[in-house]
Amino acid sequence: MQQSSEAKITRVVLDAMGGDNAPAEPVRGAVDAVCARADIEVILTGQQDVINAELAKYTYPKERIRIVHAEEVIETAEPPVNAIRKKKQSSIVVGMNMVRQKEADAFVSAGSSGAILVGGQVIVGRIRGIERPPLAPLIPTEKGVSLLIDCGANVDARSSHLLQFAKMGSIYMENVLGMKRPRVAIVNIGAEEEKGNALVKETYPLLKECEDINFVGSIEAREIPHGEADVIVCEAFVGNVILKLYEGLSSTLIGAIKKGMMSTTRSKIGAALALPALKETLKDFDATKYGGAPLLGLNGLVVKTHGSAKATEITNAIYQCVTFQEQDINGKIKNNLISEMKQEKE
Repeated sequence: MQQSSEAKITRVVLDAMGGDNAPAEPVRGAVDAVCARADIEVILTGQQDVINAELAKYTYPKERIRIVHAEEVIETAEPPVNAIRKKKQSSIVVGMNMVRQKEADAFVSAGSSGAILVGGQVIVGRIRGIERPPLAPLIPTEKGVSLLIDCGANVDARSSHLLQFAKMGSIYMENVLGMKRPRVAIVNIGAEEEKGNALVKETYPLLKECEDINFVGSIEAREIPHGEADVIVCEAFVGNVILKLYEGLSSTLIGAIKKGMMSTTRSKIGAALALPALKETLKDFDATKYGGAPLLGLNGLVVKTHGSAKATEITNAIYQCVTFQEQDINGKIKNNLISEMKQEKE
């Protein structure tokens, strides 16, 4: 849908060299975004000749896509800290520096997760008072979507980190998705308050006492797909396992359904009748339509998409940046922390 020409432009830096399908899918995602909406400018970072060759395949508003040349590429297998330190002319480092210097509002990449996490903290920097920035993807559920926080950034988190995750997740869901008083739960092996490992037992009372969130207690993994909580709090090891199992099980089930439908002549006839309704239902469980995982708690927006991201996911991640900017999520997180610090002093 075309937006008003008076709309404020959100400047999104897109890593054109990151991910399994670069540069073709990132470039296509950028083109689709600027063709669909007039409130977006995309800055592609990467090797200029390579990007230009891809852009030449499309017709698009030329004034709203530009290239900032970055000769180097950070590969997935490279040690993140060394890569960020040594490859100053990489598409990730160049893009994040633009966000840091306020030359852009957000950075999106399907590239190395480790480099994005390190770069986000070292280059873009944390909001003062944030102990650890978490990765927070939206995951589809029976009732809509839930925010899984953290899914990969902090595998050795402390209880104070999880408390901040819960607060940031609540702010995100309330302002980006319009949920009033989103339900917050901590991942556990049972519903009882006394269950869990040392981290969960230490975090539970902090969440229970926090007046800034709507804490509903523990959530077991089997309840997550049913949408029993809106913000699902955990440390990154648990979150990453949940996310990967979620994705793997979804693709396995879809494959099994397709195979079953094609197994006999009778099932093929049934499939032809059921396919339109099935496709419509499965759309709701397509995680790519929700964009990427924002790294919350930074001085600028950084969004990580899947390494295998196609154009649709990248386009939706760009749209996600617009909403984040319009709702001033970083400002709301800062205000929450400032208010908390004032209360502690009093």
